[in-house]
Amino acid sequence: MPPISAPVEPVTPDPPGSIDRPLLTQSWLDVAMVHWAADPADVAELLPAGARPDTLDGVTYVGLIAFRMHGVGWLGLPGVPYLGNFAETNVRLYSVDGHGRRGVVFRSMDASRLVPVLLGRAGFGLPYLWSRMSVRRAGDIVAYAGSRRWPGPRGAHYRMVVRTGEPIDEPTPLEHFLTARWGLHNTFLGRSLYLRNAHPRWPLHRAELLECKEDLVAAAGLPAPLGDPVSVLFSPGVQAHFALPTGPVRTS
Repeated sequence: MPPISAPVEPVTPDPPGSIDRPLLTQSWLDVAMVHWAADPADVAELLPAGARPDTLDGVTYVGLIAFRMHGVGWLGLPGVPYLGNFAETNVRLYSVDGHGRRGVVFRSMDASRLVPVLLGRAGFGLPYLWSRMSVRRAGDIVAYAGSRRWPGPRGAHYRMVVRTGEPIDEPTPLEHFLTARWGLHNTFLGRSLYLRNAHPRWPLHRAELLECKEDLVAAAGLPAPLGDPVSVLFSPGVQAHFALPTGPVRTS
């Protein structure tokens, strides 16, 4: 694992700064966040150069995050009709780099629109995958489902159903750790990059996982989850802004 050469930034529920001229604006709606504990040694080799697993009390986490993407727009312009609205589900890990910047690393990003998949792969090197997907809500029950089309492994799938609960007035340290993430680490054209984001504080709710049948985690190169998740959360959503990527991350 690369050493951390700067103090690690604190976990804060609000972004450390605003993004006045965003590269990208988007809203994440009807967000289900399901997490399992993981051994840092099992995920370290899956992170970009210059990043290592971020941990809380020696444990890191694997997240399965399902939501509706809405109103994706570029350079402060309004969201693109049709192509800017789609279902998405991510498998993500938690990272920190040599500058002490906390973030996430996406191992897979299934989305239901082909054009955003192609743009995300070509423009940022993100692991977007084209999938058949749906998000359906009936009262306090939200069901998410998907089956991968391209590039594969074809047929990787999931079905997840949650029941939303009461709002969370004061998130626990773990809930802050899993949700207060103000950037992502990625590798593009052989270069390690950090893409900063900012959004309002998450409005979080407790949630109950009623059903979870998936093989996306294993398809992302991770050990299949064992046992019940350690955290199940729901949020009606936030609007996020992304800045231009910076890098490379420091490795010593």
